[in-house]
Amino acid sequence: MSLINPADSVEEQNAKLQTIAEALMKRVEYDTAQSGAAYAQFERAALLEKRVRERTLELERTLDLLHESNAQLARANEETEAARRNLADAIETVSEGFALFDGGDVLVMCNSRFCRDFRDTVHDLRPGLAFEDYVTRISRSRFLALPDGETPESWTRRRIQRHRDRRVMFNVQLVQDRWIQVSEHRTANGGTVVLQTDVTDIIRLERQERAKLKDKQARMIRATLDHLNQGVCIFDENARLVGWNQKLGALLSIPARRLHLGASFDVLWAQLDDDFEFTRGLDRSGFRDWARAQGPRQPVSFEVRRADSRTLQIFGRGMPDQGFVISCTDVTDEREAAQKLSDLNEILEQRVMERTLELEDALSAAERANASRSRFVAAASHDLLQPLSAAKLFISSLIDTSQDARDTQVLGKAESALTSAEQLIDALLDISKLESDGLSFDIRAVALREIFGPLRDEMEVLAARKGLELRLLDSSLTVDSDPAYLRRVVQNLMANAIRYTDSGRVVVGARRKGESARIEVWDTGPGIAEADQGLIFEEFKRLDSKASSNDGLGLGLAIVERACARLGHPLGLWSEPGRGSCFMVNVPIADGAEPQRAKRNRSARPVGLAHLGLIVLLVENDPQLRRAITVLVESWGVNVIEAEDADSALELLRDLEISPDALLLDYQLGAGLSGTQLYERIVADMGPLPCAIITADRSPDLRDICKALGLELLAKPLDRHKLGRFLDGSARLALRG
Repeated sequence: MSLINPADSVEEQNAKLQTIAEALMKRVEYDTAQSGAAYAQFERAALLEKRVRERTLELERTLDLLHESNAQLARANEETEAARRNLADAIETVSEGFALFDGGDVLVMCNSRFCRDFRDTVHDLRPGLAFEDYVTRISRSRFLALPDGETPESWTRRRIQRHRDRRVMFNVQLVQDRWIQVSEHRTANGGTVVLQTDVTDIIRLERQERAKLKDKQARMIRATLDHLNQGVCIFDENARLVGWNQKLGALLSIPARRLHLGASFDVLWAQLDDDFEFTRGLDRSGFRDWARAQGPRQPVSFEVRRADSRTLQIFGRGMPDQGFVISCTDVTDEREAAQKLSDLNEILEQRVMERTLELEDALSAAERANASRSRFVAAASHDLLQPLSAAKLFISSLIDTSQDARDTQVLGKAESALTSAEQLIDALLDISKLESDGLSFDIRAVALREIFGPLRDEMEVLAARKGLELRLLDSSLTVDSDPAYLRRVVQNLMANAIRYTDSGRVVVGARRKGESARIEVWDTGPGIAEADQGLIFEEFKRLDSKASSNDGLGLGLAIVERACARLGHPLGLWSEPGRGSCFMVNVPIADGAEPQRAKRNRSARPVGLAHLGLIVLLVENDPQLRRAITVLVESWGVNVIEAEDADSALELLRDLEISPDALLLDYQLGAGLSGTQLYERIVADMGPLPCAIITADRSPDLRDICKALGLELLAKPLDRHKLGRFLDGSARLALRG
């Protein structure tokens, strides 16, 4: 079948074909739109089905988990209930009353023994009961025995107050003389466990043991009183006799019929009014008033004398129960010995006074002789130095004009001998001045560079002659000292170092040490053995036996030691054979001082010590420091007893049988006792004495120890003024003593 008639024209056929094509196109377009919507609906249905399936699976899993959780919860409830039953069974088997309160003080559970003794409150003990309600019910129970003066309300308040403590334990008395012990323990969650234990048997047994102990103690007290060499009597708060010993009647001559239990004090001690004389302390009326007083009594002590001249010491003391005890001791022998000792002491004091006057006369004569010697040395040195100087000039002139080498050599030796003699006279004059009591120093601020500068120029020539290197380090420190004597000290130390050093160098400098400047003179000389270090400061002492008089006269270090001691500048020495030596002088640094201050005279002697004859024990293990302190203190008119350690000091005091007026003790004495321990030993033997501890230890512990013992603390390097003030105070104590 053909859609086009062949008989139609071509135009008609084309028009029909075009119409048919448009219709077909519309058909195709319509069919495509319908089929796309259907496909989209299909896709949505498929996706929805997938999601419903996934959600269904999730719900099934959730239901499974819920069923499993319900099963576990059921098992946990069963286990909890079983544990609760087991706990209830366990606390029920406890022999004590048990109760558990939670963190809010609400009763959780208790066993049947809890509050079993309070039968009128048992029916109220149910879970949920508040702790305060529980205490209130117990306080009102008729089975509770309240203490005297206690009400249920006050008992409740005290019980609640105890409940606030972390741990509580106390006893509660019940009727019919029964007791329970109550204890509380805190749980981890803030709850409270209350335990009630019946302790009736324990308390009754304790009463029996206490009664036995009282009987035994009474017998022991009675035996002790009878054993005493004193008469003792005890009175109760009503002044009735409750205890005594046989010695009392013998000492006070009290008839046995008066000594009986319950005897009145007035009747018993009426004997004192008739046969005894009150000699010291209270009189009759004062003692009677003391015994009749109400309330606490202060201890009393007095003496009476019997008709047969026996002296009795009576001591009374109150007791906590308002009673009192009186003891009586025969002190006749002691009083007679004391009287004899007093008479002997007066005789000894008279002899000591006579001896003191003799010593003062001898001291005055010695001081006059010393002053005369000083004047003589000063005058002689002045008179001798002039001809010596003239002789040196003549010899120098002869040397310049002499043509004979042999004569020149002889003249050179003569000039050297005269120079040595001149140096000897100068040194003796210096020592004489330093030992003079009237010496005073010009203490002022001194810049060390003013000391070091001139000495550098002077000593470089001497060092160059021996081929030595001299290094003098500049210093910006300013110190408190006498410029002239400080320069002489440093000069002598430098000259000594150059003299005994054959090769190497000499170094001089100063370094700050706390509040002091330490001037140090180092050399590379032969060194000094430790055994010889104490000898070099003695006059005319030289360790080099081969040295001639031209190598020194042995007075330089003696002058240094005395000058440092009088100035209060501690002198130290380090030396090792083969390595060299170092001499050290500690000088106080001036407090913000200007180098040129107004001069002020400061006497080296503390006020008022020269004529007292003060005796000081010095214990110092450093021989140089001990020597320096001794020289300084003796220059003030103080007698010094020296020792190098604690054992030597104690042995020295025992041998001399002298009690010193003051103690100067080094803290670190090496082996044996320390300074504070030595002080305690001396005080135990001789009683309290003024004491100063010398130490370089500045720790707070040592300060606390000295403060507790009442000791003066003198820090190294020693301050001569502090030492002088300590000795002044000791002198005043000696005068009062």
